[in-house]
Amino acid sequence: MMSTRADRQLCAIRLAQDCAQLGARVRTIHHLTGLNPRDVQRLFFNDPQAIPRGRPPNSLEWYHGANLIARAESSIFMSMYRRLRNTGFGAAETLVSAYRGYQAVCQCPHRISFDRAFDLASHTDGIWLTSTPVFEVLACPTCGSDVLMAIGTVVHLGDNCPFCKLVQRYSCDPRLQASFPKNGMATAPATTP
Repeated sequence: MMSTRADRQLCAIRLAQDCAQLGARVRTIHHLTGLNPRDVQRLFFNDPQAIPRGRPPNSLEWYHGANLIARAESSIFMSMYRRLRNTGFGAAETLVSAYRGYQAVCQCPHRISFDRAFDLASHTDGIWLTSTPVFEVLACPTCGSDVLMAIGTVVHLGDNCPFCKLVQRYSCDPRLQASFPKNGMATAPATTP
């Protein structure tokens, strides 16, 4: 059965509502749904003060200079995004689902905003903002974690992997301990003598 124009419009409005609830800027919602920015403002931001302000993230350089926690959280989000995309879900729906999954897994405050997640997904798949992918998700040969890397990066044992560095620094870095509580981290089962 073919979808009608009304069906497509309703799907776009539902997606826009989800994006607005996750803190997306009007521009991001417009890119994802194709809805007119004025309609987005009118429908989802009754209070003009509630509209997310500021410049949207549009530089990829932040990731290369980001701290360990932001790089680890970016990799967590992109790992979820990539796995859902590989199962055949659409990009916009995958973005929303992966972002919700990221929020459920990572501690507040979340280092990756919905707009930043949109930017990462766009530059990994080569969609929405760009036609050329810049990032890819690779498996670390040391710990096996999915890590967001620049395309063409040759991954060496533990080199550039935020998760390997996180494990190395965890015991002496209170910021890491606060961001990734030990009860949330996987631990080996205790053995009895």
